[in-house]
Amino acid sequence: MKYIILITFLASLGSILCGYFLDVDYSQKLIGFGVLGLFMVVFPLFAYHRWKGKDIKDYMLTQENLDKMRENQKNKTF
Repeated sequence: MKYIILITFLASLGSILCGYFLDVDYSQKLIGFGVLGLFMVVFPLFAYHRWKGKDIKDYMLTQENLDKMRENQKNKTF
């Protein structure tokens, strides 16, 4: 999965850079497809890859998690 993300990222970055530096009629399309590839393909794949197997409840502010944070603050001494 990480190799697919890396290859897609490099292809999108290459498309953007080619659009900036090459003097062709379709340079704006190269930039556009590069940005589209980043935001529609690379970022969702990266987010899925990093969050796979994790419980979303660990990152939500529920009453249980707030109580845990308060307990941890009470136990810390500076």
